[in-house]
Amino acid sequence: MRSILRPLALLAVVPFVLTACGSGAEEPAASGEGSSAGSEAGAFPVSIKNKFGTAEIKAAPQRVVSVGLIEQDALLALDVVPVGTTEWFGEKPGALFPWAKDKLGDRPLPTVLKDKDGIQFEQIAALRPDLIIGLYSGITADDYKKLTAIAPTVAQPPGLPDYGVAWQDAARTVGQAVGKPKQADELVKGIEDRFAKVRSEHPEFQGKPALMATPYEGYFIYGSQDPRSGLLTDLGFTLPSGLDSLIGDKFGANISAERIKLLDQQALVWFPTKGGTAKLQADPLYKNLPVRTQGRDIFVEENFDDPLYGATSFVSVLSLPIVLDQLVPKLKAAVDGDPATTA
Repeated sequence: MRSILRPLALLAVVPFVLTACGSGAEEPAASGEGSSAGSEAGAFPVSIKNKFGTAEIKAAPQRVVSVGLIEQDALLALDVVPVGTTEWFGEKPGALFPWAKDKLGDRPLPTVLKDKDGIQFEQIAALRPDLIIGLYSGITADDYKKLTAIAPTVAQPPGLPDYGVAWQDAARTVGQAVGKPKQADELVKGIEDRFAKVRSEHPEFQGKPALMATPYEGYFIYGSQDPRSGLLTDLGFTLPSGLDSLIGDKFGANISAERIKLLDQQALVWFPTKGGTAKLQADPLYKNLPVRTQGRDIFVEENFDDPLYGATSFVSVLSLPIVLDQLVPKLKAAVDGDPATTA
């Protein structure tokens, strides 16, 4: 469940305790040296504004550390191997899921920083980075001050909640930071073209209200500024009216039992804990909602070996092709009006 809930543990507005990963950092497989193909002409110097200031990057970085939870995907998609990554779930070597590991090839695995106890400043400094990236993160002003004392740091974009950066913006910002903005634009366009193709092939998605949720301490729903909700709108769905006024300026929030009818949408994607689907389906408040009785709900149960579960958590240029291949058929079955249809 950490992949769906982990960002919440870092926000005081939604207090709860999660099953923790182990602490400490893995040793790099070899020298730990980062690697990348050449940057684009005229890419440096570059200034990138963030929530706490501006990162001034004078030359192509050679040793990049990601303190954000998903940025390793964008880095590897741009042929940049980070020297350090932050693990939040899955316990994969190098904190790389298969879709990213394929891009690594035979180069050394990054050193893994565990996020259980927050940002590992000493371990980051020991990696001697010349760039730190934390777009999909909960970096605080104090964290930022400490990180920038180590290396230029690209923190969360201004004007967004923590963990609210869209996959397009994450990829493009990483592209700017490593001197490959045009290549990043091409990657984004390739995925956006795939979304456009799905929309054209599935007009039944257009304008249908849909929602993503997880059954933690009741019912937790994701707002418009969460990348998972962005998947739905990118596919042509709409989010429930008044959703953001209920959630506020966060990426999601719990709703009370009195508001359970909010879950009754044309499509509802759940992320239950391992073994939790049956429990949710039998929930006395939920089981009689039309979304359940009419089979309009989808269950992506916690399974770190299930590509769809991990890919939906990352929402990156590398994981999204898996989401499009595997989630779209489930959404088609959910909105077809036939409770007997499954995917």
